[in-house]
Amino acid sequence: MDGSILSPLWGVPFAGLLLSIALMPLMAPAFWHHHFGKVTTAWALAFVLPFAVSQGLPALTHELVHVLLGEYVPFILMLTALFVVAGGIYIRGNLHGSPALNTGLLAVGGVLASVMGTTGASMLLIRPLIRANDNRTHKAHVVVFFIFIVSNVGGSLTPLGDPPLFLGFLKGVEFFWTARHIFPETLFTLGALLALFWLIDSYFYRTEGVLKVDPTPDTQRMGFDGAANFVLLGGVLGLVLLSGTWKSPVQIDILGTPIGLPSLVRDAGLVAIIVLSLWITPGKVHADNQFGWGPMAEVAKLFAGIFLTIVPVIAMLKAGTDGPFGAIVRAVTRPDGQPDPAMYFWATGALSSFLDNAPTYLVFFNSAGGDPAVLMTTHAATLAAISAGAVFMGANTYIGNAPNLMVKA
Repeated sequence: MDGSILSPLWGVPFAGLLLSIALMPLMAPAFWHHHFGKVTTAWALAFVLPFAVSQGLPALTHELVHVLLGEYVPFILMLTALFVVAGGIYIRGNLHGSPALNTGLLAVGGVLASVMGTTGASMLLIRPLIRANDNRTHKAHVVVFFIFIVSNVGGSLTPLGDPPLFLGFLKGVEFFWTARHIFPETLFTLGALLALFWLIDSYFYRTEGVLKVDPTPDTQRMGFDGAANFVLLGGVLGLVLLSGTWKSPVQIDILGTPIGLPSLVRDAGLVAIIVLSLWITPGKVHADNQFGWGPMAEVAKLFAGIFLTIVPVIAMLKAGTDGPFGAIVRAVTRPDGQPDPAMYFWATGALSSFLDNAPTYLVFFNSAGGDPAVLMTTHAATLAAISAGAVFMGANTYIGNAPNLMVKA
């Protein structure tokens, strides 16, 4: 697809879908809850049908196969694996939500997020954190900072950590690249958030205290049920690492989309882990965790529409300053033609705050040229800015990052 000759109107379905995700849960929550799948389908068809008419069915088929098999399926499989495996681990017992304990839990979650993903860490720790604070008078801030730290900033060091970084990994960014390039920024941001949380939580704890009766009795000894899923989490990490380090010339071509053997092994392994986790996890663990498919189904439907409607947007951005979105590219480019890392950081972060950080990462990744080899070397500061902006500021709204939606649910 030659993005330089496309009309900006091809970006309307993508913008419309993202605005629907941003505004309809606030303006029409009941309608959105029951019909978000239909709304997503409508915006997807607003791209698919005109594209089929103007470009032909073969071109449409090529784009659909490329997006679904090359990007969407690996993306959703990883999220689903982390969601299912973490949902199969129940932390039993009743902690007591003092400022020190809450800060410690958030710190542990921030560390775990880059190892087991913001999705996995969020699903593992949000329920124990809610139980620990169910006797607190003022506790909304605890979940807010949980989303900041565990569901977002803590996942900024590896592709497993946060969905936008996994998309970068699928595009060719090395597994440990972000850990090497934004570790100081991540450490500083986590430290600042934890210190701020401790001050706020200490104030409320000191002035309002706790309820006299704890809704959760101390009848269970602390421990893990479904602990075998920790082994499966290691399997998810191993499969993603393997697909990034194993180089094989073997690949299959599906309607013009090459799928390499490492990617096939990774995705097949993730499916096996999902099935195995559901099989070995006792039903009581899922019941205690209130495990259900609702949050994952919402994420899967929304991202199917996002991945489809973003196709022409990426093509137009790749056209650079001469394309329909030349104004956007020029806004993040210095007068000498080089990308401006500071502008990339704020632009990526601002859009990630109000849209979703995964497609926003893709938009600015492609605005910066879309070549991972160049972005990891010559323009390393720009890629670091895009990565940090997307991950850090995806915390600002529920729709900024997929795990935020799961925590909300």
